[in-house]
Amino acid sequence: MALAPQFIGHRMGSALAPHTIEVYLDYVCPFSAKMYKKIREDVWPYIEQNHSDKFQLIFRQQVQPWHASSTTVHEAALAVEKIDSRKFFDFSDALFAVQKDYFDEAVESKTRRQVIQSLANLAEKVGVSGEKVLEYLSNGTGEPKNSGNKVTADLKLCVRIGRQNGVHASPTVLYNGIRDDSISSGWELNQWQEFLNSKL
Repeated sequence: MALAPQFIGHRMGSALAPHTIEVYLDYVCPFSAKMYKKIREDVWPYIEQNHSDKFQLIFRQQVQPWHASSTTVHEAALAVEKIDSRKFFDFSDALFAVQKDYFDEAVESKTRRQVIQSLANLAEKVGVSGEKVLEYLSNGTGEPKNSGNKVTADLKLCVRIGRQNGVHASPTVLYNGIRDDSISSGWELNQWQEFLNSKL
């Protein structure tokens, strides 16, 4: 449930709230997009209006390597947060809205550089420097060393915490540190309300 300082933008609500909902999401997973949209549009506004002092929500990045661009899109979100943590959820909104642009079939004939340029352009739309995003995502040139980029270390932490908690697929939800597989991407607001109210 702890949130490393470099991921401060991944939290909605107060760190002092006694109950924590952790949502493991992959930007190129349709079910993640469905749950994210429900949380952003309905669930979190409900919490803010009725239980703002009781719950915090943490977005956990769940890279699913069987999707070709999963690593790259999550790197982009980490780059955005490093540039301006206040823009993390704005960028996530924008990325989920166009997630099909990064599906396997959509990137089949694209180079990595083309994909990160597209993500940098998307960052520009939410007020983040695309040039800086490219700086974070660039793997550099010259002798191949496989050393990653400026967000590789943070991405490793995201992957590690998911593995540590036994998370395989997305979306997966933890409540106060315990995985709750009853929570579904198909839940409507009334089901979330029932769940949340049962925890008070």
